[in-house]
Amino acid sequence: MAERVLTLRELNRATLARQLLLERKRLSSTAVIERLVGMQAQWPSAPYVGIWTRTTSFNRASLEKELVKRTIVKATVMRQTLHLVTRTDYGLIRAAMSESNFPWEMDAAKKVAARVRSFASAGPVTTPEALAGLRLDARLWRAARSAAHLVHHHETAMWLSRPEGRFVALDVPEALIPLEARAEMIRRYLAAFGPATRQDIVAWSMMNMPGIKASLELLDLRRFRDESGRELLDVPRAPLPDPDTPAPVRFLPKWDNVLLSFRDRTRVMSDAYRKRIIGMNGDVAQTFLVDGLVAGIWRVEKRRVVLEPFGPLSRAARRDLADEAERLESFLAE
Repeated sequence: MAERVLTLRELNRATLARQLLLERKRLSSTAVIERLVGMQAQWPSAPYVGIWTRTTSFNRASLEKELVKRTIVKATVMRQTLHLVTRTDYGLIRAAMSESNFPWEMDAAKKVAARVRSFASAGPVTTPEALAGLRLDARLWRAARSAAHLVHHHETAMWLSRPEGRFVALDVPEALIPLEARAEMIRRYLAAFGPATRQDIVAWSMMNMPGIKASLELLDLRRFRDESGRELLDVPRAPLPDPDTPAPVRFLPKWDNVLLSFRDRTRVMSDAYRKRIIGMNGDVAQTFLVDGLVAGIWRVEKRRVVLEPFGPLSRAARRDLADEAERLESFLAE
């Protein structure tokens, strides 16, 4: 039986539904972060805006409370970048990413991990303190602190904080079987971002293809094709909305995962606009979606949301953007 072909618009609507961008849900910050397998957190305020745009009643204090309790942690995980992840998912992801060539898996990093944990046992440490006290070079320190399960101090993830490095030791996660952890991590990715190709999984995780292939054999998956003939993988019963499902305007924060978690990003943004969205230094702009696709960028000036559309917008889209911008301004001012 021939595999069903999913159009680009069908992939767009599936991704939006799973990313909570078709309809806001009444979910806790922990539930959103768990559902999305973490949220990009290079800039402290980004996850807050990302949760606000996906939920009906988000309160910043609720996320900060979980950060203080360390049920949510700010750590280096997928793509070797900073994310907010649940404590449980941190352990899952680190197990899944073991047996790899990630810097924290290097022998040199593992050899000094115990020293690093001991050094951090008295309290939060900064990079200058660690470099001086441990006499490590900066590259080894970065790898070793991850090998030692040092995560960013919760205060660096607060709404009004600055992204300055302070690190604390997290309890060593429970040991998991790496192959099974990778399978579960991939299953979670497909539930949140699928249907997706193997190359998309690599782009999201930066795990190597042999490890991904072995883990896929443990999963019960649906298979489709995209319009270019590439195989798409998906989990059973995940939503595939009608391609004509209306997609409301949405504001996305810097580095939102929906823009970064695919090899082929055309399901959410045109290649023509890619260089205006993602800078040469890897910076990712704050964007807004119209009909499910990135249609421009936004910034805040004097407490007002200023829009920079990439092209002409319909009167209805301009009206909806103005209404949503007003709601965003209220959230930012709280």
